[in-house]
Amino acid sequence: MRRSVALLGLPLMVIAAGCAPAGSGPAAGPGSPDQRWAAFDQRATEVAAAWRPGPAWRTGYVPLQEPTVLLGDPKFSPDTAMAFQAGWYRDQISLPTSPPPAGTVRFPDGTLRVPLVGAAEAYQQLDQGDPPPCEGRPTAPARPKNGPTIEPGPDGPVSSEPQTACVPLTVTAVELGTAPVRTSRGEARVPAWLFTVEELSARVARLAVAPDAVTAAPEPTAPGRPAPDGVVGAQDLTTVEGTTLTWRLGVGSCDTGITPLIREDDDVVVVGGGVTRATGDCNAMLKLEPVTATLAAPLGDRPVLDVLTGAPLRIVRS
Repeated sequence: MRRSVALLGLPLMVIAAGCAPAGSGPAAGPGSPDQRWAAFDQRATEVAAAWRPGPAWRTGYVPLQEPTVLLGDPKFSPDTAMAFQAGWYRDQISLPTSPPPAGTVRFPDGTLRVPLVGAAEAYQQLDQGDPPPCEGRPTAPARPKNGPTIEPGPDGPVSSEPQTACVPLTVTAVELGTAPVRTSRGEARVPAWLFTVEELSARVARLAVAPDAVTAAPEPTAPGRPAPDGVVGAQDLTTVEGTTLTWRLGVGSCDTGITPLIREDDDVVVVGGGVTRATGDCNAMLKLEPVTATLAAPLGDRPVLDVLTGAPLRIVRS
């Protein structure tokens, strides 16, 4: 029998499935927060009931995370954060081209042997090209064309622009290891090429599982009717830490009263949010709003589904 509980995000308020939060009364009108939460729970119940993944969900390798993973705190600067997000790298080493022998993905419930790619192929996937010139960000401080050179100091020139350029990250070493990855079977240790980067204090892991061994997540099944008014969908997960989830909602730039909403079942978790729509003129810009909530139990191997589309959410770099 499926056990479920619906939760409001921080501050939390536990409510029975299908019921409005404590303190609501029969006088609540259409569009009120209490009715919005009830509408979320009804749709989340349908999304959870429709979740029917195939056998590969429990037997194969279905990653629910991007294939580039940071192993620790990189201590980003603004420049290195930009380079990492954009995938700007340069290698200073010889990268092995031959794939290594098959590796092992270690799940909480067992293991799976998978073919791997070589370090050179992993680097090609990691490297997204060279950075473009950054307007207003010279490679060195400008010097006057005529007259004496004025060194920095109280009489030197003052510029509000950073005196750095858009530069790539420098790869100085690589080795085959493993990285923690959220999958359809919980957090797994997955073979990965671990790149040492001169400018970062943490290694950058690129998952080494060959593409033909990766199973795609199943297609979602969403309710056929439009989403309830005031209920918004989740775009992705940003962190999963024990019982704490952080995800990003797709909200309007003028929406207010943004509230994370969760329905938690034994085998699945459905997330979304509630908002109050603006009544006046507003642009149609979508804004990604991070929200956090706490589950009644650690997430474990349960999928997290979007309340609007029914799609399983992946962890992405925010």
